[in-house]
Amino acid sequence: MYSMTIMATLIMMLSSIIMLLATLISKKSIEDREKSSPFECGFDPMSSARLPFSLRFFLIAMIFLIFDVEIALLLPMTIIMTTSNINTWINISIIFLLILMLGLLHEWNQGSIEWAN
Repeated sequence: MYSMTIMATLIMMLSSIIMLLATLISKKSIEDREKSSPFECGFDPMSSARLPFSLRFFLIAMIFLIFDVEIALLLPMTIIMTTSNINTWINISIIFLLILMLGLLHEWNQGSIEWAN
């Protein structure tokens, strides 16, 4: 019990000393409004927050998230191929890819993927 307390105290002291040394040794930078502000998707965070938001940017972001999750679901399919029934695996893979391709085709036909207006 005491050894864990001593170890936790030593870890806290060592990390505090390292953070203090890093702060003292580091090169000081001039703080200005541009460097200390977060960069948010090309928008100036210091200006009015009531600027109109691009709906196209939102749609592209949503499509990216949807297809990114689909890729995360596709990757394990190659691993489970060896442990599952090959006919079932092929059927499920074809159905999954067909749904994915139909969704991509639908987004393309709706014009959500087009870059030009």
